Amino acid sequence: MTTSTQTTKLTAQEIADFDRDGFLVRRQFFTADEIGSLIRAYEEDEAISGRARAVADGQGGHTEIALWNAPGEDVFGAVARSAKLVTAVQALLRDEVYHYHSKVNLKRPHSGGTWVWHQDYGYWYNNGCLYPDMMTVGLPLSPMDKQNGCLQLIPGSNRMGRIDHLQVGEQTGADAARVQAILERVQPVAIEAEPGDAVFFHCNTLHTSDPNRSDVPRNLLLIAYNAKHNDPYREGPHPRYTPLDVLPDEEIMQRSHLRDGEARVFSKE
Repeated sequence: MTTSTQTTKLTAQEIADFDRDGFLVRRQFFTADEIGSLIRAYEEDEAISGRARAVADGQGGHTEIALWNAPGEDVFGAVARSAKLVTAVQALLRDEVYHYHSKVNLKRPHSGGTWVWHQDYGYWYNNGCLYPDMMTVGLPLSPMDKQNGCLQLIPGSNRMGRIDHLQVGEQTGADAARVQAILERVQPVAIEAEPGDAVFFHCNTLHTSDPNRSDVPRNLLLIAYNAKHNDPYREGPHPRYTPLDVLPDEEIMQRSHLRDGEARVFSKE
């Protein structure tokens, strides 16, 4: 069964909550069949895990990511281009959007390192994006909880403007003194989620994740979108505006058997 775009349409209250908090969690946004097909694709497409690269956290640990710019023609591309997901993102950014990139963040059992506190716009600002009219959708490919290094977000940090970012290991982290001051005032939220849930978060929302201290992996698909009016003014590691070929939701299951494999072009950025 495929969830219809109408039943996954965001409400005015959800959009207002996103504007206030900088994030929104929609439980079971994708059906068990849809997310199951995505998980199988990840497990079977060895190109993704094989191209994952380690990113040092400056604390002696590392996490792993595999990143690609083009959404692709397989089930990963069908999810990123699905009408219900694109419709939700466009409602939150209030403009036509295009696929900026996708990545899988892998945290193997008893490893995974830390993603230091940062805003995605701390990276993307330097790519020539003039406005913070960008966002990411996190889709767990395995259960995500505090023990295995779930995403943590600071509510309202999307309204604090872009914070200066510095190099931390091989990552780009928000100014530590400012983050500490924010944490003294605002309690972060740990996003515990199941496959099928969707976590929408603004590019200025501060977020982090701890190492995986559990016996099970924590794999998270992250799909980034940019607004059409925010077309970067110069070339960067991710695409400039190109119209997104939005697909009917039914294409997720129709493409469930497809694997882009080595045809997927992975990025080092």
